[in-house]
Amino acid sequence: MKNEKIPEWTAEMCHPANEYRIQMVKDEIFTLEGIRAGMPYGSSSDKWGNSGGMWTEQHGTPIGADFTYYASYDNAFYKLKIDFPVEKMKDLVRRNYAFKEIKEKTVKEYVYTGDSDLTFIQDTDAPYRSYDAFTSLIFGFAPKGMVVVWVNYGLTVIEVGRYQAQVITNQQELQQAKEIHLRTWRFTPEYFDELAEKKYNPDTSCALWDMYRIRYQWKPVFVSKNPTFRIFEVNTEYYNGEKDQMFRPWLLENKRTDRALPRVMQFFWETGKGEKFEGRIFFNEKEIFNRFKTVSGENEMQIKISADNRSIEVFVNNEKLEITNFRIYPNSDKEYNESYK
Repeated sequence: MKNEKIPEWTAEMCHPANEYRIQMVKDEIFTLEGIRAGMPYGSSSDKWGNSGGMWTEQHGTPIGADFTYYASYDNAFYKLKIDFPVEKMKDLVRRNYAFKEIKEKTVKEYVYTGDSDLTFIQDTDAPYRSYDAFTSLIFGFAPKGMVVVWVNYGLTVIEVGRYQAQVITNQQELQQAKEIHLRTWRFTPEYFDELAEKKYNPDTSCALWDMYRIRYQWKPVFVSKNPTFRIFEVNTEYYNGEKDQMFRPWLLENKRTDRALPRVMQFFWETGKGEKFEGRIFFNEKEIFNRFKTVSGENEMQIKISADNRSIEVFVNNEKLEITNFRIYPNSDKEYNESYK
C-alpha cells in the first residue's frame, strides 16, 4: 500500500469511577518497530472507556505492555505484563473509520491507510474529512486487577481484550514499587499508610465490568409506519466502553453480530424535505441486562419511531423493552447524500 507511515497515537488510562482511580508506578508499551512508548504521568481519569484527556504522541504499532500500578481501594500494587495479538494490532492501526459521509460517494465502514478514499481526509476543508485514523490506545483499570484495552478512532472505539494484573507479593519488588510511588507523589510512609487505611475498600469487585463485556448476537432495526421514513446514521455507545457508527449502505444491510449491550443510541432520520430529526435513547441498565439474560441465538432490537415523529419505543424480539428515556430533536441540520431535496 502507498503512503504507509509509522502509526502516531496517544495513550490513555481510565477507570469506572473516581473511587477506582489508580496511579501508574512504572510503564512501558512495546511496539513492533522497537520504539519505546509509555503512559501519561499520574492517575487514571474520567469514565470507563474514556480518560477524557490526551498526552504526548507515541509512535509505533503497540504489541504489548509492562505496567506496575497502585490501586488504593485494594491497597495493592499490581503488575501487568501482556502481549497483544500482533496481526490484529497491525490491522487495527491501519484502519480509518468513517464518521461522515463523502459527498456524492458511498462511504465505507472503514478503509486502510493508503486507500484512495483517504484522499478526502487530507483535504484542508474540514467538513470533507470522512474518516478518522487510530488516535489513542486506552487502558481501563477496574477493581481486583481487571484491565481492559481499547483502540480509539474518535466516534468508533473497539475492545482489544480483557487482561488480569497480579498483586505484587515479592517483598523486594513490592518495596521498590512503593519507594517509586512515594517519591513520585512526595508522600511520607506515614501519609501513605493514612491514605491506604482511608481509601481501602474490602468489598471491591470487577463483576459489573465483566458483565458489561458479555456479547449477544443481535442487531438494531429502525422502523416507522411513516411511508417516507429514511434512517441515515446511527451512533451507539455500549456499556463495555465500545462505540460505533453506522451509515448507509451498511446501516440498511446491518447484520446480526456479537455486540455488547447499548447504553445510549443517537440516530438521524428524515420523513420529507425539511423534516429532519435527531433521536436519542437512554437505556435502563437493569432492564436491558435482565432481558438479554433470557435470550439465545439471533436477536433483533426494534426501534419504532411513531408516524408523527413524536415518540420512540424499543422492542427486543417484538417484546417491549422499558427504557430510561428518549429525546427527539426536530430541525436537525445534518445533510446526507440521500436526503430529501
